[in-house]
Amino acid sequence: MSLSEDCNLFSLVLFMPTLKTYTLGCKVNQYETEYLRNGLLRLGYTNAGANENEPGDFVLVNTCTVTAQSDLKSRKLLRKIARENPNAEFVVMGCLATKNPQEIQTLFDPSVPLEIIRDKREIPEFLRRRGLAEPPTGIAFFGERHRAYVKVQDGCRGGCAYCIIPKVRPYLESRPVGQVLEEIRGFAQNGYAEIVLTGIHLGHFGIDQKPQSNLAELLGQIVLLIDRESLPLRIRVSSLEAVEVSDELLRLFREHPSIICPHFHLSMQSGSDEVLRNMKRRWLSGPFLERCEQIRRELDRVALTTDVIVGFPGETDAQFQETCDLVQRIGFSKVHVFRYSGREGTEAVKLPGQISATIKKARAAELQHIADQLRADYARSLLGTDVQVLLEAEESTTELSGTADRYLKVVLPVQSRNLLGKLVHVFLEKAHGEELMGQMKE
Repeated sequence: MSLSEDCNLFSLVLFMPTLKTYTLGCKVNQYETEYLRNGLLRLGYTNAGANENEPGDFVLVNTCTVTAQSDLKSRKLLRKIARENPNAEFVVMGCLATKNPQEIQTLFDPSVPLEIIRDKREIPEFLRRRGLAEPPTGIAFFGERHRAYVKVQDGCRGGCAYCIIPKVRPYLESRPVGQVLEEIRGFAQNGYAEIVLTGIHLGHFGIDQKPQSNLAELLGQIVLLIDRESLPLRIRVSSLEAVEVSDELLRLFREHPSIICPHFHLSMQSGSDEVLRNMKRRWLSGPFLERCEQIRRELDRVALTTDVIVGFPGETDAQFQETCDLVQRIGFSKVHVFRYSGREGTEAVKLPGQISATIKKARAAELQHIADQLRADYARSLLGTDVQVLLEAEESTTELSGTADRYLKVVLPVQSRNLLGKLVHVFLEKAHGEELMGQMKE
């Protein structure tokens, strides 16, 4: 440790500033917040108390700008925490901070100590300026959860007409495989039972590396690590494009069902080819459907989840019906329904045929009704089978609950509270809507 770092640590020990963090947005944002938290705790900062109203000395806010509503939530949160922490030092980061740092500054009194991290690649340098000579290459703790997110990739160069993210995260950067494996090993040693691989465009992992790699190669190395070291954890892969589900990736899912959760989140956005063209999506409904059907053929009772945008400019009733029909044909186990939200700086905001809020609300409700029925149908289809469940919470004095490998909530009788945070096998007996009930197997 250098003399300057030693002095910084000594002064921090005397002061012990309390740290509060707030995160809006995606899993990548949540990972980046935890990365900074881990680094600051190493410098001597302490987590603020559980009381939300207790002010902090140092407040970190990670913002989101994926929709207009995200901007609104970010601004509202920043005003709120500025009022509640009058003597704090503030650091604001995230996609809104990248897109509009000047706006962030206007939300704070000029006398307030404020730093805006405009580029996520500056995070290690931020920790160096704070006194941490060697910022970590990974993290070891992810709050009080039983699952941890591992960011393996950053950046998107997609040209979707509705999306602002390529403008605030334009660079492609994949983490070295060794760093990823070491981080996963550390999480397992610290008791985390599920790892969620995440990225801004996860399917582009490795294309910026020399030699090029891909997600299947990374996942293969992770499976080898877990198998070789008998690590008590499972892997969940977050959002992908359907055509990025390669044959090699499918093979790994098929051959390692106890390690890799049989769950794919595949971004659909619309079931209408005309709308998909207007969105400037790279793949139309035909290839999407074909890949979903292939996945269903090759994986037993696989969970398929998706995102859909309703009310995109120019979307007709007939085109919306195409989306409903495709959602039903594929039989998704969960659909995240979004109403189109115009973003300044994107192509879609200037398109003709903007849809009224009333129509968007009605279409979202109709599609959500279909999605709820499909989710209940999928839950019932699992009755009489075994699923792997990560136990995460006490529902009551007599029941525990957790998340199945197939991404459904499962409730079961308490057998031991020492099982919280563990992976167990549960025989499913009943379903109430999307919630499943069963008995733990010995």
